Amino acid sequence: MKVTLENETRYHEQHLTAPAGVAHEEGNAEHGHEQSHEHGVELTEVLRVVFVALAAAAVWFHLWEPFHKVSVVGLAATLIGGYPIFKEAIENIAERRMTMELSMTIALVSALAIGEFFTALVITAFVLAAEILEGLTVGRGRRAIQDMLDFLPQTASVFRDGQTVEVPTQTILPGEIVVIRPGSRIPVDGQVVSGHSFVEQAAITGEPMPSEKTTGSEVYAGTINQAGSLQVRADRLGKETTFGKIIEAVEKAEHSRAPIQKTADRLAGYLVYFALGAAMLTFLITHNIRSTISVVIVAGACGIAAGTPLAILGAIGRAARQGSIIKGGIFLEAMGRLDTVFLDKTGTITFGEPTVAEVRPEPGVSEHTLLQAAASAEHGSEHPLGRAIVRYAEEQKIPVFDSSDFRYEVGRGIVAQVQGERVAVGNRAHLLALGVEVPPQGPAFRGTAVLIAVGDRFYGVILIEDRVRPGAASAVKALEAMKTRVILLTGDTQSAAEAVADQMGIIHFHADLLPEQKAFEVAAHTKQGRMVAMLGDGINDAPALIEATVGVAMGSGTDVARESADVVLIGNDLEKFVETVRIARRCRAIIFQNFYGTLIVDAIGIGLAAAGLLNPLFAAFIHVASELTFILNSTRLLAPREVEAAASAMTTSTATPYFK
Repeated sequence: MKVTLENETRYHEQHLTAPAGVAHEEGNAEHGHEQSHEHGVELTEVLRVVFVALAAAAVWFHLWEPFHKVSVVGLAATLIGGYPIFKEAIENIAERRMTMELSMTIALVSALAIGEFFTALVITAFVLAAEILEGLTVGRGRRAIQDMLDFLPQTASVFRDGQTVEVPTQTILPGEIVVIRPGSRIPVDGQVVSGHSFVEQAAITGEPMPSEKTTGSEVYAGTINQAGSLQVRADRLGKETTFGKIIEAVEKAEHSRAPIQKTADRLAGYLVYFALGAAMLTFLITHNIRSTISVVIVAGACGIAAGTPLAILGAIGRAARQGSIIKGGIFLEAMGRLDTVFLDKTGTITFGEPTVAEVRPEPGVSEHTLLQAAASAEHGSEHPLGRAIVRYAEEQKIPVFDSSDFRYEVGRGIVAQVQGERVAVGNRAHLLALGVEVPPQGPAFRGTAVLIAVGDRFYGVILIEDRVRPGAASAVKALEAMKTRVILLTGDTQSAAEAVADQMGIIHFHADLLPEQKAFEVAAHTKQGRMVAMLGDGINDAPALIEATVGVAMGSGTDVARESADVVLIGNDLEKFVETVRIARRCRAIIFQNFYGTLIVDAIGIGLAAAGLLNPLFAAFIHVASELTFILNSTRLLAPREVEAAASAMTTSTATPYFK
């Protein structure tokens, strides 16, 4: 039995790649046809099962039997009802492929040849019903993407010619002003030019709480405006939006074939060969045609062939809902086998934005005076530490003076004239070189100490740190609990790396690394045969991302990092990565449960059938029941019904899908 997972995505792909107007018109023309295939089930398939079932009842009660040895009803109904099975078998023969349709055809023809017309009809009904149930199950998996597509509205209010008009979303032009009313979904990526509201954007950024939006704030397509009205300048539309790129990435991933899926297809073929070989051996030993047919019927590999892609589909869809875009089945499989994870520090573990943690003025100097002197001197500096001091002074509403004669010494600090006095800001060596007497170092600190002197007098220290992201330490702990080795890579100093590693509970770390050195460290582990993931967010992380088995980019990172990565985390939450690893491992476990379960059921079933303990009818029941059990096992990764219902209910009247 075979159910394709690819038919429906052709429709979705068209809307993500075709010009907006064309996609809309063609989509309306095709919608009715595609909708009938949404669940992989047609009315004719259901009627065929009913027809075969009625024919089986007629044969059982001998309603019309003009010939003594041949049941006309049974023969005709088997040939008509089993047409899809026979057709598939003929195609497989032409393609020189051994599949379950071919083995079922052999079993049906054999049953008819020995006069088991009722058994042939029941087997046909079982097989056809199983295919319908498979279609429904796969259709549920495909709806995960449709739910995502439904998050984009069909129409929007736009300012044109001095008035607000309602237009199809695909006709919005870049730069136009879109009016977003309370309760509606945002149709474009853009910037707020007027208004104040709160927007629920967990699907894009992963933020659990609504984000406040004012003039200048960024908003994303597919998110929900909650309170006030917003006027948004349209910057990106359709497939160019963050939401569109997410959908495109997920659909591409679903088309890819993981190595384990190819293994499943080969195993399914081997099982069919094994069943036919066992049937021949049974006949040679027992000369019992009923036992021989039962052997062919009982062996089932469809739970592997259909269950494996379904599990992969469910895992990729669930990961996307959790905020992790996996770009292919091969990377999903690799995630399920990870044993080493490299973490970049700045921007991945930390926010990548230095902040003032503590101000330590000398006796006789106030915090206000110390900050004012440092911020005034650094006012024209582009150094991240200098900008952190200036930003902190502005937050404290401390006035900053103009400076002159600004001079920067690489690796040391700056000197500037402020209010006629020399102000020096930098490290200990910098102040000592200027003749400033610096007292011994104070209490230990995990971040960076910036020393300040005015004239020849030491004024104090401003301590700056790059804060660790919330949940990062727990994510590291969770990875290590999964027997995964975590290694920190950073271009920062040894002391800074050690401080962060200690705070995170990371034992292994490497500091003072250039981008090529990071890539070398990652490549060294992959060459040892380890399954390696590298998490980064910047341009300097791109070489290491490429060298890893799986490159993982933070959603807030640079375009280069995201393009180089195999997995993209929406937002900046490391716990999403941990959850993605869990999903991948669960997917792998389910697939192997199907593998081993099928082998066990087939081995026992073939043994019982060969011994004459299974008749063809009971063999068919075991075949279908075991197959559906393994397929349903794969559906455990799909989103729960209640989640899908909630997602549908959230779509308001102003949020009708225009990708639909």
